[in-house]
Amino acid sequence: RGGAGGGGGGAEENKENERPAGPQAGSLGDSLGLESILRFLQIVKESQQQHGLRHGDFQRYRGYCSRRLRRLRKTLNFKMGNRHKFTGKKVTEEILSDNRYLLLILMDAERAWSYAMQLKQEANTEPRKRFHLLSRLRKAVKHAEELERLCESNRVDAKTKLEAQAYMAYLTGMLRFEHQEWKAAMEAFNKCKTIYEKLANAFTEEQAVLYNQRVEEISPNIRYCAYNIGDQSAMNELMQMRLRSGGTEGLLAEKLEALITQTRAKQAATMSEVEWRGRTVPVKIDKVRIFLLGLADNEAAIAQAENEETKERLFESLLSECRDAIQAVREDLKPDQKQREHSLENDSGKVSNIQYLHSYLTYIKLSTAIKRNESMAKSLQKALLQQQRSEEDGKRTPRPQDLIRLYDIILQNLVELTQLPGLEEDKNFQKEIGLKTLVYKAYRCFFIAQSYVLVKKWSEALVLYERVLKYAREVQSGAGAHKNSLKELPDVQDLITQVNAEKYSLQAAAILDANDTHETESPSQIKDGKPLSERFETFCLDPSLVSKQVSLVHFPPGFQPIPCKPLFFDLALNHVAFPPLEDKVEQKAKSGLTGYIKGIFGFKS
Repeated sequence: RGGAGGGGGGAEENKENERPAGPQAGSLGDSLGLESILRFLQIVKESQQQHGLRHGDFQRYRGYCSRRLRRLRKTLNFKMGNRHKFTGKKVTEEILSDNRYLLLILMDAERAWSYAMQLKQEANTEPRKRFHLLSRLRKAVKHAEELERLCESNRVDAKTKLEAQAYMAYLTGMLRFEHQEWKAAMEAFNKCKTIYEKLANAFTEEQAVLYNQRVEEISPNIRYCAYNIGDQSAMNELMQMRLRSGGTEGLLAEKLEALITQTRAKQAATMSEVEWRGRTVPVKIDKVRIFLLGLADNEAAIAQAENEETKERLFESLLSECRDAIQAVREDLKPDQKQREHSLENDSGKVSNIQYLHSYLTYIKLSTAIKRNESMAKSLQKALLQQQRSEEDGKRTPRPQDLIRLYDIILQNLVELTQLPGLEEDKNFQKEIGLKTLVYKAYRCFFIAQSYVLVKKWSEALVLYERVLKYAREVQSGAGAHKNSLKELPDVQDLITQVNAEKYSLQAAAILDANDTHETESPSQIKDGKPLSERFETFCLDPSLVSKQVSLVHFPPGFQPIPCKPLFFDLALNHVAFPPLEDKVEQKAKSGLTGYIKGIFGFKS
C-alpha cells in the first residue's frame, strides 16, 4: 500500500530531490547551512498540504513519502541492495555531506507517522488496528531520534538542531498521548512548544507563521494532558476553546469530543427530569441529557462570540446537536405509538411525556433558528446603514430583499411553534408567539416598504409604512404582562420613530420626483422605442439619430392584412332544368351516307 495515491509525481516532484541552492557542502568541517536551505517544519507542512492532508487523506500522503524516498535514494545512490537481496544501510555522520541525507530520515519518519494517522481513522471501526497504529508511531519516533542524533553534528547549524529537537519532541508527545501517558506527553509537548516559540522569535514575521501555527495546534493537547493529570481548570479552558472555535480540528478533535461527552455523561447520571412551562418530564435518553446539560454553555459561548462568523458557526453547532437529540427522541416515539394513543384517551388530550419532551426539544431548535436569523438580520441592517461607504469601495451592498427573506423564515418558525403538540391549549404561550409574530411582521413590512422606495413606488411604500405602525401599536397595546418575553426582541418604539422619519422623507422624495417628471416629460419620450418615422409630430432631442444605431423605421416591416382571392361555388347548377334534346339526337342518328345521297337528289324526309 506504500505506492497508494497514484504515480503522478512527474517533474514537479523530481525537483524536490535536486540539491537545493544556497551554501554548498564542502569538506567535513563545513556547515551544511540548513537554516536557509532546509527547515523541517516548512518542508513537512508544504508536503502535507500539497499531497493529501488538506483533505485528510493520509494514505495519499504516505504514498507520496514512499515515492520521494525512492527518488532520494536513487539520486544519492544510497540504495538498499538490489531487487534480489536487501542490504540495510544507515545514514551516519561520516557520509553526511549532503543535506538530502537528512531528508531521507525525515521522509521515513513522515511515512511512518502518516501510516499511523491512517490507521487511527480506520481504528474507529476496527479496534485491532490500534496495535499497528502504536507500532507505526514508535517507528516514527525512532526515525526522529536518529534525525536528532545526526543533527548534533558540528556540520549542522544551531537552528536546524532546534528544529530536529522540536520535531522529535512532537512525535514523542503524540506517542505518549496515544499511550495515555499524560505526564510524559505534556512534558514532550511543552518542550516542543518552547522550541517553536524561540524559533518564531528568531525568524521574520512571514517565516514565523508556521511556528506559531504549530504552537496553537499543540496547546489543546497540553491542556488535555493537564486535565487528565488532575487540573480541573484545564477542562474549562478546553471547553471554552471548543466553543469559541465551533469545534476543534486536528489530533485532539476526537479525544476532546469524547472528554466533553464523558464529563457531561457523569453529570447526566444525576439528571433525571426537566421542567418546562410548568410541567416536569422525565429524561431517560442519555443523548438528550448530555445535550440539555451543554445547552447553557453553548448559549453563553454564543453570547460571548467575538464576531459574526464565530457566532454563526456556534449556532450551526448547537442546531446540529439539537437535531441529533430530536432524532434520538423520535426513535423512542416510533415503537411507543400505541401507548401514546392510549395515553391520549385516558388523559383527555394530554400528550405523553416523551411527546412533550420532543416538543421541548423542537422548541429549542426553532428558537435557536430564530435567534440565528435575527442575528444575521442585525448584521445586514448594520451593513445597510453603511451602504454608501460600501458603494465607494466597489463591494456588493446588501439590499432590503435580503432581510425580507430572513424575516419570512422567522415567521415560518413561529407558525411551527404554535403547532407544537401539548401547547395548543397554553394561552400564555400562544399569546407570546402572537406578539412575537406581530413584531417580526412589522419589521418585514418595513423592509418591504424600503424595497419599494428604491424603485420609487411611493404610494405602495406609504401604505406599508402605515401597516408597520399598525403592527407596532398592536404590540404595544397587547404586551402587558408579556413584557419579559419581549425583552430579547427588537424594540418596536425605535421602529415607530424610524418609520415616522421615513414617512416624511418619502413624502418629500415623492414631491421632488413629481416635479422632475413634469420637467423631463418631453425627453422621456425618447425611451418609448418608437422609430423616427412614427414621431414626426413630436420634437425631442435624440442623440441616437447621429449614431450608428439610429432607428428610422421598423425593419423588416410588419405584416398587414389584405383581402384574399374570392372563391366561387356554383350552387344553382344542381337545380337547373335543361331543355330536351331528343329531336336533335334523332337527326344525328339518320345522317350519314344514306342521308348524304338523299340530300344530293333532293329527297327530304
